[in-house]
Amino acid sequence: MKQLIINADDFGRHELINKAVEKAFKKGCLRSTTIMAGGKFFDNAVEIAKRNPNLGVGIHFTLANGYPVLPPEKIPTLVTPEGIFHENYIEFLKLYVKGEINRAEIQAELAAQLEKVTRAGLKLTHFDSHQHLHHFPGIIVIALKLAKAANIPAMRAADTKIFDGSIESFGQIIGRLGLGSLSKFAAHSAHTKNILTPDHFSGIVAGESVTEKFLTKLIKKFEDGTTEVMLHPGTDNEILKKYCAWEHDFEAELNAVTSPKILKLLKENKIKAVNFSALSK
Repeated sequence: MKQLIINADDFGRHELINKAVEKAFKKGCLRSTTIMAGGKFFDNAVEIAKRNPNLGVGIHFTLANGYPVLPPEKIPTLVTPEGIFHENYIEFLKLYVKGEINRAEIQAELAAQLEKVTRAGLKLTHFDSHQHLHHFPGIIVIALKLAKAANIPAMRAADTKIFDGSIESFGQIIGRLGLGSLSKFAAHSAHTKNILTPDHFSGIVAGESVTEKFLTKLIKKFEDGTTEVMLHPGTDNEILKKYCAWEHDFEAELNAVTSPKILKLLKENKIKAVNFSALSK
């Protein structure tokens, strides 16, 4: 059995991301996405999810580089003076390892995010997190506790491969090794609570794009079981790069997962595009 989960992160962050998710679902091989509860276009994402019931939706827990659901005064260690999350995972983790992030606030905020998504009427297939923060010690315990209580059946384990994508610095190698190691611990923790994870992970995690070339290579050496590929598709690079403050090729990823060549290769290699609910079947 060979199954492919193409998962689009950041659903709800911007309407052009939402538009790309729907297009990739209808015209491509994307069957899964994770929604940001604090995203400015959350309501639009919910509408898209409800009119596409076969699109699997998970929650994209967010603790950095975004907007909280709770009022800033209730989570002072998680936010800047402007009332938004810290700029990125590096800034968050600097504070976290120094003990300057209150774990009770983490639990309260993630619980509020989960409540907002479930209150919107979405049945969640899985969870992951923005910038992979759910993999870190302490945070994984909180995330799994919330997921178990909400009957969320599966989780991303970003077991990164060192040579997925280009190597431009030694820091990239260290980062991929570190995340890969953390993901193994996170997956083990999930399995002890009967929360499922895909067999393999092949997304590029260093900001690079999942291109048609990348997917072609993946399909030709596809392993048995279920593989998740993480990506961030969008319909307009110029707008999204400014909005997200991120030099990412959103359009290339949308083109890759809607490519007729990729769809043909999946069919020829008998690889089924699924969402996370397939893990429990």
